[in-house]
Amino acid sequence: MTQQLELGLDTFGDVTVDAEGNRLPYAQVIRNVVEQGVLADSLGVDVFGIGEHHRDDFAVSSPEMLLAAIAARTERIKLSTAVTVLSSDDPVRVFERFSTLHAISNGRAEITIGRGSFTESFPLFGFDLHDYEVLFEEKIDLLAELLKEQPVTWQGTTRAPLVDADVFPKTEGGPIRTWVGVGGSPESVVRAARYGFPLALAIIGGDPARFAPYVELYHRALAQLGVDDLPVGVHSPGFIADTDDEARDIAWPHYRTMAERIGRERGWGPITRDSFELEVQHGSQYVGSPETVAQKIAATVRTLGVQRFDFKYASGTVPHENLMHAIELYGGVVVPRVRELLGESAPAAPTAG
Repeated sequence: MTQQLELGLDTFGDVTVDAEGNRLPYAQVIRNVVEQGVLADSLGVDVFGIGEHHRDDFAVSSPEMLLAAIAARTERIKLSTAVTVLSSDDPVRVFERFSTLHAISNGRAEITIGRGSFTESFPLFGFDLHDYEVLFEEKIDLLAELLKEQPVTWQGTTRAPLVDADVFPKTEGGPIRTWVGVGGSPESVVRAARYGFPLALAIIGGDPARFAPYVELYHRALAQLGVDDLPVGVHSPGFIADTDDEARDIAWPHYRTMAERIGRERGWGPITRDSFELEVQHGSQYVGSPETVAQKIAATVRTLGVQRFDFKYASGTVPHENLMHAIELYGGVVVPRVRELLGESAPAAPTAG
């Protein structure tokens, strides 16, 4: 499969600080994310994705609302989630929201579904974490049927059955492209292939090359299932400034704040500047000047043979002004440089064998 490489931007809507280090109100962060999406469109970025969280260090709990606001002010950029936590949502409502966004945006809506990296949404919406696996398995099954835009008869154990149910609004040019976000589980990779959904690999640490077996597994599973080859994407974090030193110096304290909070919740050891630098140099932190980041993205695309790279440009409390400049550098310098390094298109995906 050969297709033009898509280069996107992702954000989780982290609650940021101002130039003096004061935490911004949620409302201001939300408005800032909209401006970031509008800027990305003006610079020719291919995709803008917004994540869903239900905790106090992120401002965005309803990505589709922000994507709709961005859709009304843009004309070309694809609008996606990063991710929609399907396990604690209702597939019928997911379809309804995204078919509405698809209409507002003239066909630019995409969905990336996943189980999420946090669990706050489960008790919030009345779901038992003991049902973690079955919730996702049943809901992806139902969503796959709904995306066909035909009357659905379906039965499971986690919600009421549907009998010849028709769901609206219909899309003009459906089906809505739906990706499955995967963090490194072979079972999840095969599940994405089984339902015929493109694969989005969340690579947030370590050498990206270690994910090559998952890309190969995905294409092998598609071939065995008799499904036409589908794209694979990568989502990885980073930050861009004018120079390598500036990018690292700006990103580090904000990254540390985020990593230490999550680490306390999950029992991780302390984060150090040395470990951050090691991840920047050899892992999956794409932090540096435009040339450094472009070279690293191009290397990952070559190594894994992927067709999309989504750059998570916001990690932690980095101020809005720094994020806007990072977007300017990404769209204006990094994107064309990556295309130049790769000869304008992504390499062919690995063949199944």
